[in-house]
Amino acid sequence: MVTVTVLATLLTGAGCAAGSGGTADSRDEDAPPKTSAGSLTWEFEHIADFSGKITDVAALAEDDVWAVATENDGESSAHLLHYDGTRWKREPLPEALGSSLYPPALEEIGTKTLWLRPHTADGASGVNRWAQWDGTRWSSVPSPPPGSADDFEATGPDDIWTLDAGEQTAHHWNGTRWTAGRLPYGAADLAIAGPADVWAVGSRSTGPGTDMGTGEGYSQPASMHWDGTSWKPVDTPQAHFDDPVPPEPGAVLSQVFVLDGGEIRAYGINTFNHGEVDDEPADQFLRLRRDGSTWVEQEPAPGGCAQRTPVAQDDKGLFLDGNWYLTDDGTCVKIQRHRLPLSTGARKASSQSLWLEEIHRVPDTGEWLGAGHVQVNQSGDPFGAPVVVRLKRGG
Repeated sequence: MVTVTVLATLLTGAGCAAGSGGTADSRDEDAPPKTSAGSLTWEFEHIADFSGKITDVAALAEDDVWAVATENDGESSAHLLHYDGTRWKREPLPEALGSSLYPPALEEIGTKTLWLRPHTADGASGVNRWAQWDGTRWSSVPSPPPGSADDFEATGPDDIWTLDAGEQTAHHWNGTRWTAGRLPYGAADLAIAGPADVWAVGSRSTGPGTDMGTGEGYSQPASMHWDGTSWKPVDTPQAHFDDPVPPEPGAVLSQVFVLDGGEIRAYGINTFNHGEVDDEPADQFLRLRRDGSTWVEQEPAPGGCAQRTPVAQDDKGLFLDGNWYLTDDGTCVKIQRHRLPLSTGARKASSQSLWLEEIHRVPDTGEWLGAGHVQVNQSGDPFGAPVVVRLKRGG
């Protein structure tokens, strides 16, 4: 699991650094970007009045939106924000949640309930305390999942999966009880394709391709499938560098994504310990899709979308990390953004970049919300502005 976590972090960090941010632009801070037919823009829905970032957002309706934020006040204090259709205001964290060193996460359980769960450290012990919002009030989740949930996926109140942090274990809730399943390999991500069709991806340190013949190991991409009875390993293409192989190589699949049509896709990286040799190869971006009973390589997307991974899907295409969008007809679009108003303390000469943590559709609408922060780099007074943004389509 150490290999899975480290390599997954490398991939995520590389994706963000390559395109989530932006550079200073010369347009007036209060003027919207120029739009054209088919263009996409993130418009500010809410700008919090403190320095920090929004770490999660979830919505049950247009007038019932929740967000979790952290404030850069020296203690990384967590705040719970709520929009009731009229205004955003700060709410106290539910007593049912208990205490945690980390900001809690919001999870949508179907269309009527939100769960607020604590982030806990790997191997943490003690009784789990989760809270649930039913549209009216917060109360305790009667049967929170055991262990420390690293990944959480739900299709509804009777079909919930969690992936244990630091363990080769997945837990499933069927509406009545939790059951645990042992994974064949360490996993980094999990996705639900159907009631008896669940996928997990990660890496393996044993089996074909992991022994370099020099006493050094080479972790390989791994995938696993739940068929309603047990988790089984799935044949997954290996990843290798040409000779001379760079030092400490390793490959991992860090994301699995299910398209609305049912196609399974997986993404990862084949990397190594950089800085050890002069003539270094480039990291290899891994992208696979299921073709019947086999993993095959995906065709790369065009332009800036080529090494982006999907974070959400609507009826026109895929939202990709770094504020990019890939239309169903294969067009790669950069989602534009506004600059912060001067009233926030951001100066005209500042460099601003939008970093989103979450993107969610508002139920029963075609509206999309994103949450994160605008990083403002300026001499003497850099800061992060926590924001909720709403997608606007041009044309």
